[in-house]
Amino acid sequence: MLPTKKSYCQAFIALGSNLENPVSQIQHAVSELSRLPDSRLICCSSLYCSAPVGRLDQPDFINAVAHIETNLAPHDLLKALLDIEHHHGRVRESLNAPRTLDLDILLYDDLTYQDDILTIPHPRMYQRAFVLRPLMEIVPTCFIPGRGLVSELIVSCTGQKLERLAVQNE
Repeated sequence: MLPTKKSYCQAFIALGSNLENPVSQIQHAVSELSRLPDSRLICCSSLYCSAPVGRLDQPDFINAVAHIETNLAPHDLLKALLDIEHHHGRVRESLNAPRTLDLDILLYDDLTYQDDILTIPHPRMYQRAFVLRPLMEIVPTCFIPGRGLVSELIVSCTGQKLERLAVQNE
C-alpha cells in the first residue's frame, strides 16, 4: 500500500544521460530537483561515467544519485521526474536507447511497492554499479529492502566500467 501524504519521506533518485552534453544535463536536472514542490534536495553524489548496459552501440553515460526529502506521494514524484525528463527533451524510442536524461526513483523510505507504472525499490538497481557506487558515496549504510546493504551488493558489480569524474555537481 502506498503511503498517503505525510511529513517528509526520504527518496533517492538516479540520474543518467548520454546525449547533448551529459554532464550539463545532469547538473541542470539536479538544479531542477532542488525546486520540486513540497521537496528539498539534501545532497547529490559525484558524477560517474559508465558504459551502457543492454544496448552497447551508444555513448557512455554520466550518472549520479540525488537524495531528496519530499512530501510528494510516489506517483506524484514520478510525474514530476517525467516532467523534468520531458523538459530535457527525453524521447522514449526503445528500451535502453540513448537519452538526454533519465530519472528513476530508486528508493522511497523503506517502501516496497509495484504496479504497472512504478516499482520501488527500482527493480534492477542492485545489479548496477552506476547506481550502487554513487548511492554508497552519499549513504554508506544504505539498505535496499529485499536485497541488502549497498556496500555488500556492490561486490557483485566489480566487472562493470565505472569512473568517478573530477567535475563536480553544481
